[in-house]
Amino acid sequence: MKKKKEGLGRLFQIAGQRKCLLVVAGVLSALSALCMLVPYWAVYGVMRELLTHAADLAAVDSRLLVSYGWQAFGGLAAGLVLLYGSLMASHVAAFHTLYGLRVCLAEHIGRLSLGFLSNTSTGAIKKTMEQNIEKIETFIAHTIPDMVGVVATVTFLFVIFFSLDGWMATVCLACIVVSVLLQYANFMGRKARDFTATYYDTQEQMSASAVQYVRGMPVVKVFGQSVRSFRHFHDEIMNYKTWALKVCDTYQNGLVAFTVLLNSLVTFILPTGLLLLSREPDNVALAAVWLFFIIMGPGAASPVYKLMFLGGGTREIDECVKRLDRILDRQPVPEPVSPETPQAYDIEFRHVSFAYENSGQQTRTEALRDVSFHARQGEITALVGPSGSGKSTVASLIPRFWDVGEGSILIGGVDIRHIAQEKLMDLVSFVFQDTFLFYDTIYENIAVGRHVSREEVERAARAAQCHDFIERLPEGYDTRIGERGVYLSGGEAQRVCVARAILKNAPILVLDEATAFADPENEYRMQQALQELIRDKTVIIIAHRLQSIISARQIVVMKEGRVVQTGTHQVLSTVSGTYKRMWDAYTDATRWELTNQPASAGY
Repeated sequence: MKKKKEGLGRLFQIAGQRKCLLVVAGVLSALSALCMLVPYWAVYGVMRELLTHAADLAAVDSRLLVSYGWQAFGGLAAGLVLLYGSLMASHVAAFHTLYGLRVCLAEHIGRLSLGFLSNTSTGAIKKTMEQNIEKIETFIAHTIPDMVGVVATVTFLFVIFFSLDGWMATVCLACIVVSVLLQYANFMGRKARDFTATYYDTQEQMSASAVQYVRGMPVVKVFGQSVRSFRHFHDEIMNYKTWALKVCDTYQNGLVAFTVLLNSLVTFILPTGLLLLSREPDNVALAAVWLFFIIMGPGAASPVYKLMFLGGGTREIDECVKRLDRILDRQPVPEPVSPETPQAYDIEFRHVSFAYENSGQQTRTEALRDVSFHARQGEITALVGPSGSGKSTVASLIPRFWDVGEGSILIGGVDIRHIAQEKLMDLVSFVFQDTFLFYDTIYENIAVGRHVSREEVERAARAAQCHDFIERLPEGYDTRIGERGVYLSGGEAQRVCVARAILKNAPILVLDEATAFADPENEYRMQQALQELIRDKTVIIIAHRLQSIISARQIVVMKEGRVVQTGTHQVLSTVSGTYKRMWDAYTDATRWELTNQPASAGY
């Protein structure tokens, strides 16, 4: 098995998606570095000419000096133009790569089971898709050209240095090599890697807590709490602060040593040059070379400083890539080798068992145990039972949001694991208990990306009893929901979701408390619309309002993850058992009244 690349190799592998542009960027960056050295060479030529004729300045060749000036200007101008071209090429490559990565990551997450999303915080995924991928853009657009430029500059510079004087060049090279080694050990050592990983973990945890805190703001405000009393979020902020300070303390000594040594090139060049000149005091050419080293030595430090950001930035970007790969390495829901297409749409559960597993916390919660029932096409099958009995889990297994642990689920006699995922999604419409609307127009929320006419959307909205309130919105169906738009009530949002399911018109319909937020009048209208919708369809309804499912052909009663009763309302309501107790409690609740009078003694 081929070993997966890590570190810089993996970064270059990602960046290599646009190799031609990166090669162009690298070549242009190297040529730019060479051109940027021309002004310094021109300065050396001017100094040499002046020192050569120091005793008689009238003998200085003015035309030669002007020529050096134009050479310096031309080299600088050419270097800037080439640098611009290099950055343009690298940025185009970076933006193409970022686009590809984000699309690839989004599509991959869409193919993963819901177990991944349940075990991973929204804040961590959001940070990976936004900030972590954005840092890869920095590596491709800036780090790669800078790295080529640094290598080219240092290489060309030391070719010049050694051609002029080996001793002074060796002193400069030794200082730079030692400073680079210090920098590498500082940012790329084991301790730094461990710190960077923990630093990113605390960032993700803080991001996840921030999302929870914002979403829970109504509760926080109602109970008069602050961010400090929202202890978990506060602890995550303090934890991030602690690790951020530790990271600074870890890098402090190495960074100081790197900076001091790199800025001390002149300190070593001066005595070396004086020692050489003491042996040849009349050597004007050597004096010119010495002055050139005094000027250019500190200039050699400038490109090396970029290595500081390269060392720290690459370590940080490498950690981002690891977290990206951690998601991409998750195996998606397996697709069948030879997909089958069901010819009928009845649903059968055969001895299904299922457990929720959290790999991060090493926990396993058994949700279903040996569940078996048959939902026939053209009929309504209702799932009822106490909270936590496994009703929503049963519904979520039908579109294969998770794979069963044991047993099988069949649609039209075909195991859903043998149906292509895309085809299975086409077969099932799902109205979730927790409604979700996109920050988009009402029209797009009902159409959900499908190319359908306005008439079809309005027809579905009328069937879901939401056309009237949509027409009253500022821009009708073009009104935007959420940020910078309107906010719908719980019942209105749920009816929009029902309209979405009606428009899809799939042969299997799963309704998880689809009328939970509707008022009595609209609930009756929605049920009338659903009666038309469910004709010839396999319908699974989860409901706590037992009155809404008494007409179901089959009621499956669940308790503690098991099927304990199956039958019609007429039969189950007269037989001692879970359903009868639920029905009696439901009918008693309809006669219950809220009063501020104290309860009678002995009640």
